[in-house]
Amino acid sequence: MAGMTAAHRVALAALLERCPDATLRTVSAAIASLPGGRAAELRSMLADEVRDRKLRALVLGPILPMFRPRADGVTAMTFPGHVLPRLWKAASGREPQLLYRLDRGDEADATAVADRICVAAAAMARDQPDLIWPAHGASTGRDQGLSDLAACLDLIHLVRRGLKSLEVWLKRPDGDQIAELRLLLKDCAEVHVEGAQRVLEMLFSHLDDAVLILRIVTQTSLAAGREGFLSESELAGFIDRLIAGVDARAKRIATFRKDAELGRVESVIADLTWCAGVLGELDVTLTLNPQSVWGKAVRDGRVAIAGQLSTLLRAADKAVDQALPLERVQIAGRMTRKVPNLAMPVEGEAVTTALSLLKLVGSARGPASTFGCEGDRKTLVEALTARLIDYADETLRMINDGDAKVEAHALKLIDLAARCLDLVDAGDAARTVRRRAAVAGAPPRTGEVSSRAA
Repeated sequence: MAGMTAAHRVALAALLERCPDATLRTVSAAIASLPGGRAAELRSMLADEVRDRKLRALVLGPILPMFRPRADGVTAMTFPGHVLPRLWKAASGREPQLLYRLDRGDEADATAVADRICVAAAAMARDQPDLIWPAHGASTGRDQGLSDLAACLDLIHLVRRGLKSLEVWLKRPDGDQIAELRLLLKDCAEVHVEGAQRVLEMLFSHLDDAVLILRIVTQTSLAAGREGFLSESELAGFIDRLIAGVDARAKRIATFRKDAELGRVESVIADLTWCAGVLGELDVTLTLNPQSVWGKAVRDGRVAIAGQLSTLLRAADKAVDQALPLERVQIAGRMTRKVPNLAMPVEGEAVTTALSLLKLVGSARGPASTFGCEGDRKTLVEALTARLIDYADETLRMINDGDAKVEAHALKLIDLAARCLDLVDAGDAARTVRRRAAVAGAPPRTGEVSSRAA
């Protein structure tokens, strides 16, 4: 069978170059057992692409995350994704005879080769910008982006060394480890005027949790824990970005409407958790003046989120009443009592609303403490737990007394109550309710056989 034509290979190479790593793995697995010459050629091309990306990661690892936007949406120094393969192809093509030394096991030699390729990449970003970053119409920020990219490549040999200590700096570094961080920033500042800022941008790109950059920023100087020092330094940008992230999420939370956007509950929980993490870290790492710009912004964000969280807690309370309501029935004369309405559906809008909001109540345990709502949340959980247990017990009594017209449906309502208990972290109560429901059932009438016995 004829193999691929040159045109096929060029087109496939261009396509593979644009594929994410996950897609490459999926395609490789899919064609692993396919017969034929063309399949063999494709497997070979895939293997070459995978190896090339492995070498690229070894060389450009310190700046690799900067070629994609941050998942949390926090502003960061980034470069277009299409620049990465162009940069690597141009830089590695300068001295292709050195590439084999990157993965032969000698770490010191591989690091030397990687640094040498990065020097070439920095030169090409300055001397051949159209090759690395083609201008497409009005490329906003292209010139500044090229300048930042070249500067990062100039510093990459220093950051490569520092990344090995990143995890240590995020925990409890000792004096020597803090000195190592400050020396890194000093060395970078000697290479570029804004070297310290850029090295922090490069470290920032490796942090999935944006707020962790505070732990590094506050170690950069003995005075870095003071707001006055940070607000006047180039490091203020990181604080501004985190506060802007809190503000953006606070606005999203404020626009949530429980009766129209239940699908957003997961994102609301994520936003609450993120904001709580950032504000908690700010409280620990910085001493903010309540009257300063940062202090006011943090206070406003905290108050706005706390107000909306309190509103959602109250809404959850009402939603349970609507999903599992009680009705008043007459027992003797004018005497009445409230009992579960066993005609209510176990699915539908009311049930979905209650389950979604209760999930928020259970997930907000940590964030509620940060926003001063934990007392209200805990009181709500205790009240809901008692109410749901009473609801289940009363429904069980009605089943056992033969007052439930459709026993199977009544048991589904009990299971719904148990699910609600699970969502508010009342697991023990939920298990108790389910165990009682497992043995519930009205005794058979004379001459009838119990369905459970059958």
